Amino acid sequence: MPKYGKIDFKYAERLATTPANEDGPVWMVNLMKYHDIAQYENGSDLVISGQDADDLYSPRESLKAIGAEIVYFGVVENKLLGDHRDWDRIAVVKYPTRKSFIEMQARNDFQKAHVHKEAGMKETIVMGCLPMNAPSAQKPLPNWESVEHPPSGEDGPIVVLHVIKFKENAPFGETPEKMDEYTSKASDIAIQHGVQVSGWFGVEGTIIGDGREWDQVRFNAFRSKAAFMAVAQDPARLEAQKEHREPAISDTYALIVRTLFDQINESITALRN
Repeated sequence: MPKYGKIDFKYAERLATTPANEDGPVWMVNLMKYHDIAQYENGSDLVISGQDADDLYSPRESLKAIGAEIVYFGVVENKLLGDHRDWDRIAVVKYPTRKSFIEMQARNDFQKAHVHKEAGMKETIVMGCLPMNAPSAQKPLPNWESVEHPPSGEDGPIVVLHVIKFKENAPFGETPEKMDEYTSKASDIAIQHGVQVSGWFGVEGTIIGDGREWDQVRFNAFRSKAAFMAVAQDPARLEAQKEHREPAISDTYALIVRTLFDQINESITALRN
């Protein structure tokens, strides 16, 4: 059992035993919180930050060997909603199959590097996800030149990440009516300010975390933080949030993430094509 979270062994078994004819790509969404100083076992002379330790762990070669790829990476700038946890970074890895995620854990190169993750990671949530349809995909986006709050050197692109647990037990990938009503009203406002959906996902399982279950993960991309704030402060959106969103959700994280790399949409499009 890793020190940084609880394994859901039932979901792990599902990942490992899904028949080949039913298996396919899965997106692992990672929320990461680091130790200030990496906690190596006795005998190590490494004195580095938890984040630096995680950088040493970064299993790019192992991922490449099994056909997986990192499709999103960003640094958390603000937490808007959620519990006491202040996440540091967000990553999304697309695996070619569920089984390949389990197979990677047994690779020698992965296990050798994992000592750095064990030392650096204070806590993590890793959710296995599948893409959902997003409403803005069916609505025309504005001309970029007509959108207020363009990116600048001081205020570049962000993703607003929503991790959601609904009060209702909605079927996998489906959204309760109250949340659908909020989404419809809020997306009309957001599109006016140039929002683009990187990817919306249904959560089929949380392979590692703190025991909580989640329903959806939404990555909404804005050209700047100022553009997002214009949406967040819109009176009509605030009214819709109080009337529809708040009654629909029992638990959530809402995070502003400074995007360093974003290929989520491309990874979903490649699957659908």
